[in-house]
Amino acid sequence: MNHFDLIIRGGTVATASDTFRADVGIRGGTITALGTQLGDADRIIDASGKLVLPGGIDAHCHLDQPRAKGLASGGALMADDFHSGSLSAVFGGTTTIIPFAVQHRGQSVVAAVEDYHRRANGKAYVDYGFHLIVSDPTPQVLQEELPALIADGYASVKVYMTYEAMRLSDRQILDVLDVNQRAGALTMIHAENYECIAWLTERLEAEGKTAPRFHEDSRPMVVEREATHRAITLSEVAEANLLIVHVSGKDAIEEIRRARTRGVKIFAETCPQYLFLSTRDLALPDFLGAKCMCSPPPRDPVNQAHVWQGVEDGLFDIFSSDHAPYRFDDSGKLMYGPKISFSKVANGIPGLETRAPLLFSEGVMTGRLDLNRFVALNSTNAAKLYGLHPQKGTIAVGADADIAIWDPERQVTITNAMLHHNVDYTPYEGRVLTGWPVTVLSRGQVICHEGELVGQAGHGRFLKRFRPAKGAKTWT
Repeated sequence: MNHFDLIIRGGTVATASDTFRADVGIRGGTITALGTQLGDADRIIDASGKLVLPGGIDAHCHLDQPRAKGLASGGALMADDFHSGSLSAVFGGTTTIIPFAVQHRGQSVVAAVEDYHRRANGKAYVDYGFHLIVSDPTPQVLQEELPALIADGYASVKVYMTYEAMRLSDRQILDVLDVNQRAGALTMIHAENYECIAWLTERLEAEGKTAPRFHEDSRPMVVEREATHRAITLSEVAEANLLIVHVSGKDAIEEIRRARTRGVKIFAETCPQYLFLSTRDLALPDFLGAKCMCSPPPRDPVNQAHVWQGVEDGLFDIFSSDHAPYRFDDSGKLMYGPKISFSKVANGIPGLETRAPLLFSEGVMTGRLDLNRFVALNSTNAAKLYGLHPQKGTIAVGADADIAIWDPERQVTITNAMLHHNVDYTPYEGRVLTGWPVTVLSRGQVICHEGELVGQAGHGRFLKRFRPAKGAKTWT
């Protein structure tokens, strides 16, 4: 009879394709058996009446990024580092995070990565990787640094079409797309038209329209639509795969659908703020709308239905938080004062801990999504897309024992006081959810159980990620 370090017994296991009753046997941090009557273990976790799911993967979050001028954040300080950010993630059922190592102009990408490793070292509760952000694609970066870093396990690179300090020209984006495709990395793109936004912002401010609610007027869906169309066109010219991040609305969705009907391989991501926040939140009184400012902005309530449709019908491949942790004080959102123009407010909202529970409650428990589709959006698709599968993102023999045990009937009222991030608010305050992760394991180690922290900071390891070779099957 086999002996295990741990057996999760009596639960319902779900993957992106299957749902079944089974016990899960874990040895050495790895899932080594699925079945019944597995034998003895040093520890047994009773999961009767609960769901045993792959730990979530939040593949778009910002932690401890160094300040830079010219960003929508205005040089504001991020409240979460790898310690508080990963702690928040694990209590929300997320066991892998992929934040960003940012190259600022004039900086080496290699130097940015080295700095980010220093920031992460010894702090994380869960495993993590890095996306690269390229804002200065010099010949050295394109010819030497990017190919070497991609070969060393950094399988994704983000570029911007907006923000003065980060945006690339179309020609530069083509260069990055080409290098990434040849070297084996996926290109991620923030698609909003910078020139249109700058023009609209200047006009709004001249008219005295500076409150947070005018943030959406400065970045209407048309500027996201145009940039999405242009990004797709550039990917076609470069013959490179592309992921459009944080898609906010109907116009961009339609561009992605049209591209796919032409056979263009475009991946798409959306975030909780486009399902649960709206322009009504941006219009909250007493400058509270600034708490919900992010880019692209939340759209009108009618538009949420189009985003939900994309979540339900498979238009969106992954569901990420875009966690950008700025406090509502002079270190973050209010860095330039309590009543400044929307253009000076740090863009971004917290969401690492609430991402998966929001989707579970309002997706699975309302019948919009089946459990397997939730697992795909929450875990498996990101693992496949970013070069982590089958080590991460599924429950299978040989996979890391990254597991979240969910109580599907537990009702939780979100309050900032219950969350574990270092931000002084949550935009989802007071929302009642059904379903919550009650026990979370990373590589076989229980990190949190019934609201109590059990694991240790520093348990998390850096993950090198390699996408499959060109022509290999990467998607189901």
